[in-house]
Amino acid sequence: MEESALIQSIRAKIANDILGFHSFRGDDTILVRRESVFAVLKMLKEEFDFNMLADLTAVDYLGQEPRFEVVYHLNSLEKNIRIRIKTPVNEGEEVDSIVSLWAIANWLEREVWDMFGIKFKDHPDLRRLLMYDEFEGHPLRKDYPINKRQPRVAPIWKGIR
Repeated sequence: MEESALIQSIRAKIANDILGFHSFRGDDTILVRRESVFAVLKMLKEEFDFNMLADLTAVDYLGQEPRFEVVYHLNSLEKNIRIRIKTPVNEGEEVDSIVSLWAIANWLEREVWDMFGIKFKDHPDLRRLLMYDEFEGHPLRKDYPINKRQPRVAPIWKGIR
């Protein structure tokens, strides 16, 4: 496995929390334990100047264990570098919220909850963001039935709801 200088520096600090890593064409990725993700991201922000959470999303690996990966894309604006942090998540497990580190995580964690059903522990307002409240299920899961009928709701613009 190729190992960049950035990954070497990070591994020197958090070797016990790392499950895997790789560097390919300038893109560094580190796979960390779910239980350690908050501490790792905090360390990256404070000690490595990754001051921007560019994105937070998830991937569904239906049929594999663990089923999901939560993916964080961090940028250091001062150093002009980026890194991807991934953490494996099983069905029903929670990931620590990082809203206290980056305010934008509030929106992004709500989106991941809405689309994939992954819960974020200690999130200040974990509720639907893109789908309406009565929507059943999480549409970006690979086992979501494509022809599923959803409950009808009265349109908001008519003032009925």
